[in-house]
Amino acid sequence: MPVGVPPLGGPLGRSRGRLSASSLTTYLRCPRQWLLGYQVGLQGPTRPSQIVGVVLEDALCELLMMHPPVSDTYESLSQWAHSKIHDVAKKAHERGAEAWNESLWTAEGTSWDDVLLSSFEQRIGDGLGLFLEEVQACFDADGGPYLDANRNGHETFSIPSPSWGSSPSFPRPEKVPDIEKMKWETKDQPTWSIEGEPITWHEAWECARPWVKDPRVHQPQRLYHPEGWASGELDLVLRWDGRIRLVDIKSGRSGSAFSSSLEHQLRFYAWLWNQTHEGELVSSMEGWYLNGGERVNYDAPDGKEIESLTTFYRTQHEAMQAEGEAVLAFPRTPEQACDGSAAGCVWCSVSKDESGWQTTQMTAWIESIPSVSLRSPYQSLASIQGRVSVRGSLGGEWSLPNHFGEQVLGAVLVSGQKHVTVEESEPGAFSDLHDLGGEVEIHNAMPGVWRDQPRVYLDDKTTITTVVDSGEQGKTELTRLGLLRTRANVSGHVLSIRKRSGVRLDGKPWTMLTFILWDGGHVAEVVAFGSSINQRLLKLSPGDLVSMTGVEIGWRSGILQLRIDNRKTRFETSTQPSFKE
Repeated sequence: MPVGVPPLGGPLGRSRGRLSASSLTTYLRCPRQWLLGYQVGLQGPTRPSQIVGVVLEDALCELLMMHPPVSDTYESLSQWAHSKIHDVAKKAHERGAEAWNESLWTAEGTSWDDVLLSSFEQRIGDGLGLFLEEVQACFDADGGPYLDANRNGHETFSIPSPSWGSSPSFPRPEKVPDIEKMKWETKDQPTWSIEGEPITWHEAWECARPWVKDPRVHQPQRLYHPEGWASGELDLVLRWDGRIRLVDIKSGRSGSAFSSSLEHQLRFYAWLWNQTHEGELVSSMEGWYLNGGERVNYDAPDGKEIESLTTFYRTQHEAMQAEGEAVLAFPRTPEQACDGSAAGCVWCSVSKDESGWQTTQMTAWIESIPSVSLRSPYQSLASIQGRVSVRGSLGGEWSLPNHFGEQVLGAVLVSGQKHVTVEESEPGAFSDLHDLGGEVEIHNAMPGVWRDQPRVYLDDKTTITTVVDSGEQGKTELTRLGLLRTRANVSGHVLSIRKRSGVRLDGKPWTMLTFILWDGGHVAEVVAFGSSINQRLLKLSPGDLVSMTGVEIGWRSGILQLRIDNRKTRFETSTQPSFKE
């Protein structure tokens, strides 16, 4: 079963607190790159290669999901498959152009016009060549151990390899409205010979077809560690020969600056497969490079290595969760910044001290941004209170969706005539909440607001003690519920900006715009959802001066996140000269 359900009930399961292959490999390359990019959201401009990788992977998967016609020879099968490449490549190229045009910040000197359709056709063709090697091997093995089951219409795996015309497997089918009424049949269907007949080439294609991320499934197709602290999304799983082989698809060539991370990534997937499949070991791991059709093989970890990886990943996860403050200082001193040598290092190498700035060609424009003069009513980001301690009667437990549609635990804290909602900052951040009740003190919680109502957010740094058992009673300064700070007035410059959109588990669309606000000494992520995304936000560019009053205070993985409410937040911008060369 190559996909799973979030163990904590979160529909999206996109918690920043979970360990993933991409976050792990980034952290191993450069911890500060991971902190700024993954936890704070400070990233560079969009480049065509980032979009190319996504749409090419989807295009190859769509090709592998097709059903070939009756083919008596390898040549006829190959000719049919290659005849499909142009249409698949054209569709992918158009999707890429659409994504590029929706990008709010693109790298200077780059254009989607430079991405040639012929390059898409070439890479998809090279990827097809790698799969046809599997088809050849399957044919030579007389279809493998599952040929007769396939011929008899029996599903070999609980999650079958996706194909056009078959019903897709949704991880959370109960969340898909009218799923029983959906039609998936197509005119193309697999053709099987009777049992005992020699294997045919079109049957070898059907048998060798791997599990891939199904483009018809809008829900996350991930594996989740049973304890919830790690997750991963596989690209491709080969299973036709009775073995489990994990494949990660790369759109470029081997030998790039990022290629050293591939083995770490695949070992993480192999470990996660073992943890989610009753101790089953992966047979081998492969990287498929589409530009050149290169297959790179790695040895999969054995049982002893799996044990050591479990310890290693737990240690790395704990170290990552301990990184960062509520409000992150930026820039750091040269001693605190990275040296910029790792792949992907951009903002993490920016530093400043008495002698001045240290930047790169990509980030030198920040040196020309004028300083921010904070006057009333604006405050510095550093002055926003990150942690509070409150007291009251806890009860009224329930489960509810947060800003991101994730299911989190909630309760109500009452003190006198005042009451506030207490909520996990992320799914699983405080799983014991519903086990507590009565008169309590909550320490190291984070204040925030949701739909004009104050909230108290809990994470792994928060503690809750009953008043009768609280040895710290009277020793910790408590904040009255009526005085919780839920909004802020801030001003600063935009360092990066991006917009994302998609669909929720139930198929409803969502849109989120984020930008990084820098007040000269600290940075914070600012987010706007749905109707709060207006034309003024969409026209923002890095370097612009932004002033906001009444912006909501929120938290993501314990780090400050400001949220724009179109009804309450006053938003002003001042377009700055172009600082970037």
